Amino acid sequence: MSHRTVSWNTLSRSLHDSRPAVAPGLLSAKARIDMTVRTTRRPLFAAGQFDRGAIMSAAASAARAHQERFGCTWGEAMSVCLTAAWRAAKMARHMAAH
Repeated sequence: MSHRTVSWNTLSRSLHDSRPAVAPGLLSAKARIDMTVRTTRRPLFAAGQFDRGAIMSAAASAARAHQERFGCTWGEAMSVCLTAAWRAAKMARHMAAH
């Protein structure tokens, strides 16, 4: 009977490497979106449905600031900020349900 050895160091490293990478600026984008929602008083989730216009507006304003800060393209900035906006909207939906 053959014995298989397990390298715990290799296993740990492979698990660490398989984690999805957090996009640079995602947390600051979420903070900007939360501030935009508070200042404009336009919620991302209301009356049982997502307000796509509010989500897009908050993401666009956060993308402008993100692009200035990180010097990335408009598409990259919108990608990060739309991800943050949808996460914020889903959190708002979750908070409304509970």
